[in-house]
Amino acid sequence: MNKFTLVLKSLLLSLMLSFSAFAAGPVNINTADAPTLAAGLHGVGQAKAQAIVDYRQANGPFKSADQLASVKGIGLATVEKNRDRIQLGGSTSKPE
Repeated sequence: MNKFTLVLKSLLLSLMLSFSAFAAGPVNINTADAPTLAAGLHGVGQAKAQAIVDYRQANGPFKSADQLASVKGIGLATVEKNRDRIQLGGSTSKPE
């Protein structure tokens, strides 16, 4: 492997790690839109993220992270996996 290829692979790896670190920030489940929820929560794709938004619109803001398990398709295992990413207040996620 030549030096150019090694440097290129190292740069690519650095960029990938930077993007994953950016997506790993906290997500406000009371203000985030579906794409933000899907990008910020492990095991939550676009459909589950939209279900979170729909639940929030129908039932009001979440009072606890555990209440997220009331959303169809979201279980306590998903909540536990994301507990350190879930925020209820503040403004770390872009609003709808």
